[in-house]
Amino acid sequence: MKVLMLNGSPKADGNTYTALLEIGKQLEKEGIGYEIVQIGAKPVHDCIGCNKCNDGGCIFTDDGVNAFIAKAKEADGFVFGTPVYYAHPSGRILSFLDRVFYSSSSVFRFKPGASVAVARRGGTTASFDCLNKYFGISQMPVAGSTYWNNIHGAVPGEAQQDAEGLQIMRNLARNLAWMIKCFDAGKKNGIPLPEAETDSRTNFIR
Repeated sequence: MKVLMLNGSPKADGNTYTALLEIGKQLEKEGIGYEIVQIGAKPVHDCIGCNKCNDGGCIFTDDGVNAFIAKAKEADGFVFGTPVYYAHPSGRILSFLDRVFYSSSSVFRFKPGASVAVARRGGTTASFDCLNKYFGISQMPVAGSTYWNNIHGAVPGEAQQDAEGLQIMRNLARNLAWMIKCFDAGKKNGIPLPEAETDSRTNFIR
């Protein structure tokens, strides 16, 4: 069993990475593997609504979106981490996830997910809420913690000083691991996944 994590910060070793790493270390203690994928600082395409998605994912192949989708097919759970820019997630993680989910949302169905926001001070809950939207539209159960999944720090390394934030990350990892194990037990005991109705699409403009 494995959790795939996405670092939406251009800083490979910044505070967002610190938060994800804390989650990863606790996941390993719970018997769950993990991998952190770095978006990095290279350009990320926006979704342009071209409707040319394919079995491999997005039509654009010069960034990490399709490689992430390939890894997601084998993952059992997810954590998306973002720094806070103007009380909002980074633009690059939203561009990345828009294309991931628009082209391949079925890959994530019925797999638990969690989001993490990192800030100097404010904007974490708004960013946290924004990332959770991807889970809600894709039939993904959401893992929570003992507080909002937030951690604080301005310059790289400061998040290590946020004792409560690190505690929240560890508790999130425990909850996520428990959910993954429960889903695995259900699968092994023949509990079927729920069926979804998809016939009705409301559109008032004809």
